[in-house]
Amino acid sequence: MPDPNNVLSDLEIAQRAVMRPVAEVAAAAGINPEALEFYGRYKAKIDPARLTTPAKAPGKVVLVSAMSPTPAGEGKSTTTVGLADSLARAGRKVMIALREPSLGPILGMKGGATGGGFSQVLPMDEINLHFTGDFHAITSANNALMALVDNHIFQGNELNIDPRRMTFKRVLDMNDRALREVVIGLGGPAQGVPRQDGFDITVASEVMAVFCLATDIPDLRARLGRITFGYTYNREPVTVADLGVQGALTLLLKDAIKPNLVQTIAGTPALVHGGPFANIAHGCNSLIATQTARRLADIVVTEAGFGADLGAEKYMDIKARVADVAPSAVVLVATVRALKMHGGVAKDRLKEPNVEALAAGVANLQRHIRNVEKFGIIPVVAINKFATDTAEELDWLLDWCAAGGVPAAVADVWGRGGGGDGGDQLAAKVLAALDTPHRFRHLYPLELSVEEKIRTIVQEMYGADGVDFSVPALKRLAEIEKNGWSGMPVCMAKTQYSFSDDATKLGAPKGFTVHVRDLIPKTGAGFIVALTGVVMTMPGLPKVPAAMRMDVDDAGQPIGLF
Repeated sequence: MPDPNNVLSDLEIAQRAVMRPVAEVAAAAGINPEALEFYGRYKAKIDPARLTTPAKAPGKVVLVSAMSPTPAGEGKSTTTVGLADSLARAGRKVMIALREPSLGPILGMKGGATGGGFSQVLPMDEINLHFTGDFHAITSANNALMALVDNHIFQGNELNIDPRRMTFKRVLDMNDRALREVVIGLGGPAQGVPRQDGFDITVASEVMAVFCLATDIPDLRARLGRITFGYTYNREPVTVADLGVQGALTLLLKDAIKPNLVQTIAGTPALVHGGPFANIAHGCNSLIATQTARRLADIVVTEAGFGADLGAEKYMDIKARVADVAPSAVVLVATVRALKMHGGVAKDRLKEPNVEALAAGVANLQRHIRNVEKFGIIPVVAINKFATDTAEELDWLLDWCAAGGVPAAVADVWGRGGGGDGGDQLAAKVLAALDTPHRFRHLYPLELSVEEKIRTIVQEMYGADGVDFSVPALKRLAEIEKNGWSGMPVCMAKTQYSFSDDATKLGAPKGFTVHVRDLIPKTGAGFIVALTGVVMTMPGLPKVPAAMRMDVDDAGQPIGLF
């Protein structure tokens, strides 16, 4: 346990942890050696095609989501890891399924995605940096497509592609605002056709979405082939299959598509694979990893990005439509600190006890609870404990949950670890929820028009009065209908900090309208992205990036990585 007078950083805790060779972790999880491809001593890929498992019912899914995030931090990944460790401590066969971190936010301000304190996935530094190279492969496949498209245009443009109507962009796994709008092809006829273009961050790429929703290699190839990257001069959609390069893109992803096996500090096996953001993409780890975990374990603990209005809704309405991975239980992570911030307290005063602000901010959590219930599931509230939380505040929040008929527990998994007793009470509540019958349902039927799907999401999930479509968005709606794409689900691109499309409106705002500025059909992934407000698909770095404190010592060990 950490010394209260000398609290270790996440990196220091991770560096002091004793890891088991990944071959031992795999053997304990029931993974046969033939299915393993080693990346050093502590990382391996699993080839699902070579996996031999005894016949059993697929493992039940526990989906971890959260209240609306704040700069105060909520600790969703930490709770996910701690809960899984606690379930394993209770004697259950458990596996974790998480997304991979993106370098952009790691070097920026968000931090990593491997948990924290004594509830971490290891090796933390390697996972948070280049890991097994999956993101590099996805970036390469995305940019190879655009290189092939621009070469096709340069070489005579047999497909009659209109460079002005390109909807696909190059990507980079970095926060780089200077690349949002660029001009390419300058320098004369030998350098290509000049056009205005731009970059997205890799986690916003449709290749990433396809990668995370594909069920196997043939499905990956088919989805890549269905990607619409632009339109002809006659305004007809042009796909990767039209260009004939889906095979080459699949080749670049053939190794990356295999899930990555690692371990927690407590030794629980974890699959860390894929990584779309939930504010600009669908926010879930790969379907292949989730399904692989269900083959191996009785309980799979996974998470969806940001608050339940984003990641959880997309898990239910996008991922759970592709395959039978609907959750048997949902956990909503909340903190006293974040609730007080939603109640109007400034970040620098969150350490001060303030039950009144807690009572004001709990409206945000209440809306998320009601939203999860619309999918037919009563969530479990996990109160992620911070050292500054008072007993009065924690008791007030527990009593509030009890009065609303919502199971809740305090989890001290950062400081005491899921391998210790920090998550025992939460694990007991989740096990009870897994045994509680429920009838899962989607928020909307696919038969609705795209406009009605969006209206349903913004009214039912966000509490908005309605939705306003820009003139370009209205034109895109007509185009979607014309091309027969209206049967796809919707992926909302919206700020994570508010139910509205205005990041400054905290709590549970009312009386607002969501503004849709554009719609992008992702025909390979199989959903329509609705861009709202000022949400960016290529983020920028803060004034003082986290990279400023990062280094390595003379032995090559990382410094300043959280």
